Amino acid sequence: MALAGLTAGLALTASAGLWTVRAALPPLDLAAAEARSSIVLDRAGILLRPFATADGRWRLPLAPEAVDPRFLAMLTAYEDRRFRAHPGVDPAALLRAAGQWLAAGRIVSGASTLSMQVARLVEPRGERSLSAKLRQIARAVELERRLGKDGVLRLYLALAPYGGPIEGARAASLAYFGREPARLTLAEAALLVALPQAPEARRPDRFPEAARRARDRVLDIAAARGVVPAADAQAAKAEPVPHSRKPFPMLGPHAAEAALASQPARGVHRLTLDARLQARLEALAAERAAALGPGLSAAILVVDNATGEVRAQVGSAGYLDAARAGAIDMTAAIRSPGSALKPFVYALAFEAGLAHPETLIEDRPSRFGASYAPENFDLTFQGTVTARRALQLSLNVPAVELMEAVGPARFIARLRAAGASIVLPRDAAPGLPVALGGLGITLADLARLYAGLARGGSVPALRRRLDGPAEPEAVLPRITEPVAAWYVADSLRGTPPPESALPNRLAYKTGTSYGYRDAWAVGFDRRVTVAVWLGRPDGAGVPGLVGRVAAAPLLFDAFARTGAEPEPVARPRDALVATTGTLPPPLRRLRREAAGPADRLRIAYPPDGARIDLGAAEGAPAGLALKALGGSPPLTWLVGGLPVTESDRRQAEWQPDGAGFVRISVLDAAGASDSVMVRIE
Repeated sequence: MALAGLTAGLALTASAGLWTVRAALPPLDLAAAEARSSIVLDRAGILLRPFATADGRWRLPLAPEAVDPRFLAMLTAYEDRRFRAHPGVDPAALLRAAGQWLAAGRIVSGASTLSMQVARLVEPRGERSLSAKLRQIARAVELERRLGKDGVLRLYLALAPYGGPIEGARAASLAYFGREPARLTLAEAALLVALPQAPEARRPDRFPEAARRARDRVLDIAAARGVVPAADAQAAKAEPVPHSRKPFPMLGPHAAEAALASQPARGVHRLTLDARLQARLEALAAERAAALGPGLSAAILVVDNATGEVRAQVGSAGYLDAARAGAIDMTAAIRSPGSALKPFVYALAFEAGLAHPETLIEDRPSRFGASYAPENFDLTFQGTVTARRALQLSLNVPAVELMEAVGPARFIARLRAAGASIVLPRDAAPGLPVALGGLGITLADLARLYAGLARGGSVPALRRRLDGPAEPEAVLPRITEPVAAWYVADSLRGTPPPESALPNRLAYKTGTSYGYRDAWAVGFDRRVTVAVWLGRPDGAGVPGLVGRVAAAPLLFDAFARTGAEPEPVARPRDALVATTGTLPPPLRRLRREAAGPADRLRIAYPPDGARIDLGAAEGAPAGLALKALGGSPPLTWLVGGLPVTESDRRQAEWQPDGAGFVRISVLDAAGASDSVMVRIE
């Protein structure tokens, strides 16, 4: 009776002291406790990469529903059996602890609830005194009233110490088990319950035996209190304790760093990347770069053609590989593309009505200007070939001849208008060598341009964030018209594939820069575009580094890892499918311009860039007059690359079928051409 009375007296004294302490407490500040590591997630919410807090701690956000339920059951059974019932402090536990202390003359058991432990974590204090305990109790009650049970539990899951800079169950699960805490083994859950009691003394990476003993004690208590079957607890004891820390996830490290740098105050970043595809392609890039030799790196970009979303971004062959300059994001590096831009030379030629995939072109020794005489990569010439075959074989003379007809300045202007950042040597004026890679471009821009071919000519903006603000609707830039884009895509599907790959499945093009510094390959189908690069980040040459030999196999393997069969790009209705012999005569063979300036063929009406309101006559739109100057009749007029009329006169008429932008071209009997872009209203 004396002990009971003394205990009751202590309780009254503590109660009075508690009210005194509560009245003297300053407002509770949770700002520091609520600070979390910034995390970057993929499109499905999978963790790509966490970042430490400003003070170097790993403290990851974690909701109670994202934790294995057995962990929560064992946690409350072991730490606070009446957690859901008490207001932050457990009076029964306090009285029991006080009675045991008086009877034994020493502390036999504690009375800290989970809420009191959170209070201690929120306001850490070194002293162990009655006033400190009363302050802890007061803060626990305040936390419960302010945050509720789930809020308190959420704080515990984030703040509980697990040794060193590891705080919270999620960081501990990743550090010690290498996976998220949503699915833990019974032994792993028990270890996470045990460690916060003495995090430094029980760290499994330093004191595995102490960690094992603490874990087994949690299992015994959980079995004794009916939380887990005794047989399961006994079996869990046989599971080994981890002896080392595992690295935190680091998928898409370049994309993750860019996301954090763009919005450093944001705690959670959602990217468009697919974590599983990203992991497969990072492993593939590292494997291929290692096989090619020391110092080489690799980059891979996968773009969803419909949305422009980046599904995978591999910036190097290993982010932490200093020997390969892995920290440099090679998807954003300016490099020479070699022949990888040739398809766009052909696209502009097709669009302007200069050629058709079945137009015959001469691949013979040729001189352009006073001194420029391009040669093919293998130093041979194929003679007379179709434009389709010249593109598939990446022949240089036909590409330069088409570039001369298209115009280098117009070619560069079109690339830049499509959003590509083009760098010319020493800011020189564009010349014919740009057809063979005499400029600089990034892998990201190259991927966008090829995605434009898959989309019928409209070039998407690359989208890397799912959580970004809604972008205003805008008219997408075009690299070419739909028919010309399909001509190129259909031609590239026939490019000879690498060894052991099936033909006529993937539209792709390779490139090799001067001095074997860069090897490129870009491929696409209706759904996705995959762009790859191989080389040394420092720009040094690598003998034998050829796009068709090194980059093309990497491209086909990367495309296979996207998980779907290639689907060809749909053919536009007005595409002209013909043989060389059935083409309009001016399109059957490409001829270099021979006419003098005075006789040069040019469109007099409509002028380039004009906006033409045809009006309506009795409900039907009027025809558009077409007028040309110079050239050698007969003249063939084309709209969107499709012949619409042929005339011996320099005037004709075309009936538009609706409003919109159209490209009008004219060809004469000698193969000369001119084109304009107009808007019909």
